[in-house]
Amino acid sequence: MKPIQRQALILEYLQGKGRTTVEELSAYFDTTGTTIRKDLSLLQQQGAVIRTYGGVMLNRDDGDQPIDRKTFINSDKKKQIASRAAQWVSEGDSLIFDAGSTVQQMVPHLAKFNNITVMTNSLTIVNELVELNNDQVILMPGGTYRGTSASFHGSLAEAAFSHFSFDKLFIGADGVDLNAGVTTFNEVFGVSQAMCRAAQKIILLVDSSKFGRKSPNVVCTLDSVDVLITDSGIADDVAAQLRDRGIDVIIAGDK
Repeated sequence: MKPIQRQALILEYLQGKGRTTVEELSAYFDTTGTTIRKDLSLLQQQGAVIRTYGGVMLNRDDGDQPIDRKTFINSDKKKQIASRAAQWVSEGDSLIFDAGSTVQQMVPHLAKFNNITVMTNSLTIVNELVELNNDQVILMPGGTYRGTSASFHGSLAEAAFSHFSFDKLFIGADGVDLNAGVTTFNEVFGVSQAMCRAAQKIILLVDSSKFGRKSPNVVCTLDSVDVLITDSGIADDVAAQLRDRGIDVIIAGDK
């Protein structure tokens, strides 16, 4: 296992446990304490965890993780959600993809489409779309490059989306709060808001760990969301409240 993958899985493990010990992590990942300590030192330097005597705890204040690390967190659930989301794509569609790690998992499912247009601020998604080698139209907004998310932001990017009207937006989130709405840790979230304004239908892709988490920046209210695709970990009462708001809640894995 590559260090970056193990470090992402350590963060995923801590999301469920809150805190743990080096010995517990060593046993869980079947590796040495020295290896785990190196991982934890790097994660601490990046602000993702807080080291304690003999152990470690998740830094709840640091939600803006690098995109290459996010890709490994809850990866199986994200792939299920992305597969279900791809069923909402039809030939002839004009689509916006945000730079989220769950949305990125949709790209392999687009190989069968030739007559679609995709606009995204994600350099990673653009590169993966190019590798499909089909006749899709790919648009990028330009703007200021942000290395953490491998994406473009700023006034130029926001203005670019304002010149278009798209059928559907596929967007992720760092948190979904029943009161605040769709939220993110990303402080340059203006481009996400511009995407929402440019789309006729907003399709939100979030794994169940995101519910009840309220990040600092609000992308849009829940009233703006048309479809929400998640996994079976969502609480029944939360799903019911979302449906009561007129949102089409889809559980990936359900028939």
